[in-house]
Amino acid sequence: MEQYRERLSVPVSWWIIATAAVVTLFVITAVPAGIWAGVAVAGIAAAVLITLFTRYGGAVVAVDSEKLRAGKAAIEREYLGKVEPLAGEDARNAFGRDCDPAAYLVLRSYLRGAVRVEVTDPQDPAPYWLIATRHPDRLAAALTADSVARS
Repeated sequence: MEQYRERLSVPVSWWIIATAAVVTLFVITAVPAGIWAGVAVAGIAAAVLITLFTRYGGAVVAVDSEKLRAGKAAIEREYLGKVEPLAGEDARNAFGRDCDPAAYLVLRSYLRGAVRVEVTDPQDPAPYWLIATRHPDRLAAALTADSVARS
């Protein structure tokens, strides 16, 4: 049973801006070249944007009793160490100047929170995972829920 699940979908504002861009492309193509040319250009632009937004926003962060999944990666909970929720300036610095290049990152620029999870597996090259999230406290709580029982 999952204890936490979040899809890192793009914000509504991105969809609004994309819609305005598609309409603009339609108008600036349809006026000089005709309606069908405008429809073709707008249709292609819409298809590209929808594909990009759904793929980029399709990353899932999930915690169950056995694993942490973030994006395309998963790690057994037995290899997780210290869990630290980050918000605001701390999250920004964690993804920026304080970031270890060997860390596993699930970054989404539109999310202001993150969780840093230490990796204790000696075979894993990543010292920690840094995961963007809308709910850093809830994700951290899900990761530490059974920490005493797992020790």
